[in-house]
Amino acid sequence: MTDPIADMLTRIRNALIARQERTVIPASKMKLAIAKILVEEGYLADFTHHPDDGPQGSITVQLKYLDDGEPAIRHIQRASRPGLRQYVGKDDIPEVLSGMGISILTTSKGVMTGNAARNAGIGGEVVCTVY
Repeated sequence: MTDPIADMLTRIRNALIARQERTVIPASKMKLAIAKILVEEGYLADFTHHPDDGPQGSITVQLKYLDDGEPAIRHIQRASRPGLRQYVGKDDIPEVLSGMGISILTTSKGVMTGNAARNAGIGGEVVCTVY
């Protein structure tokens, strides 16, 4: 697998389309940080890390749906990828849907949302956008 982050996002996207309650993803530190941000921002209900499940562990993600049955995540897409990395400065952090969505960045201070990076005055690599 050349892009494990894209695999994570695709697993979440496919589980939402199939209206599943949860999905299981192979674990890594980056995926745990992304899942934590998605829970904090209200796009996922919860996640559980199973460190002794297989060689690298796994993450069980509880998906979130609105009252009318629609998924809380309408769009989740990888921005930077192995073949085309997207780095942005503090002034060029993308604003998703005029502030209604989030962008997730990897920075020198760790993985954080675009708003948090903007407030901290640092740029980084844009991992994905969500709304």
